[in-house]
Amino acid sequence: MNICDQLSAAGPHFSFEFFPPKNDEGIAQLFDALADLRAYAPTYVSVTYGAGGSTRNVTVDLVARIQSELGLSAMAHLTCVGASRDEIGSVLDELWERGVRNVLALRGDPPRDEKHFVPHPDGFRYASELTEFVRSRHSFCVAGACYPERHPEAASLEADIDALKKKVDLGAQFLISQLFFDSSEYFRFLERVRKVGIEVPIVPGIMPITNVSQIKRFTEMCGARIPQDLLVRAEAHEADKAAVRAIGVEHATKQCIELLAGGAPGAHFYTLNRSLATREILDNLRAGS
Repeated sequence: MNICDQLSAAGPHFSFEFFPPKNDEGIAQLFDALADLRAYAPTYVSVTYGAGGSTRNVTVDLVARIQSELGLSAMAHLTCVGASRDEIGSVLDELWERGVRNVLALRGDPPRDEKHFVPHPDGFRYASELTEFVRSRHSFCVAGACYPERHPEAASLEADIDALKKKVDLGAQFLISQLFFDSSEYFRFLERVRKVGIEVPIVPGIMPITNVSQIKRFTEMCGARIPQDLLVRAEAHEADKAAVRAIGVEHATKQCIELLAGGAPGAHFYTLNRSLATREILDNLRAGS
C-alpha cells in the first residue's frame, strides 16, 4: 500500500527499519523479528540498501517478500552510490513490477574505503536529484531523510534546511529523521522547517541504546548527540547488556511519549534486525508508561 496515503490517516504511525542480512541465517532472524513486530500493526517496514548499494538485489527481494508473504507495506531504500541513472532506473522498474510502491530516496554513504562521496559519472550527486528521478519513473510514494541536528557534511543548519526544502520541492512526500536522543531537537527542527514552507509529515527516527560502543559509533557517523546524563548512565552499566537495554528502552519510551504528545505523527524504529527493545518500547506505550 502507498505509505503516503496511510500517513494521511490518524496515527500514531509506527514503522520499523531493517538491513539486508548477509546469509540465510540472518534472513531467518530478520523474518523472526518481523513476525514478532507484525503484531504491533506497523504502518510500514523499510529495508536499507547496504554500503555502496552493495545489497540492492537483496533489498528488492526482501521488500517484495515482506509484502507478499507477510502482507505488510514495505519501503525500499535507494541510494545514488556507485550507480548510473540507467541502473537506478532498472531497480525502480523491478520494484514497480514486483508491486513495491514506496521508496526512500537517499544520497547514501560512500563505500568504507572512501572518505568522501563521489557520484557516478552518469549518476546523481544529491538525494534531491534522485527524488526527482524516482517521481518521474513511476508513481511511487517517495520519502526522504532529514537531520534534526544537521547533516554532518552541511556547512550550516540553514544550508541543510535549504537542501531539504529543495528535496521536498522535487517530490519528497514525507521525511524520516536521523536518530536523536533529545526530543527538543525534533521540535526545534520542526519549527525551523515549517517556517521555510516544508509542510510534509516528518517522522522522528528512534534508536534505543542497546550497546554503548555501537551507539557511540553511530552517533559519530551521523552527527547526533547523546545527552551527557544518558551517556553516563549507559557507560556505568556497559558490561551488563540487559541493564544497557533497559536504560535505552526507558529513555526511548520517554522520547516517544514526548514526541507523540507534541504532535509527531509516530515513530520510525531503527531495529538493527532485532525486535526485543522495540517491542518493549511499544509495550510501554500501550501500558501508558
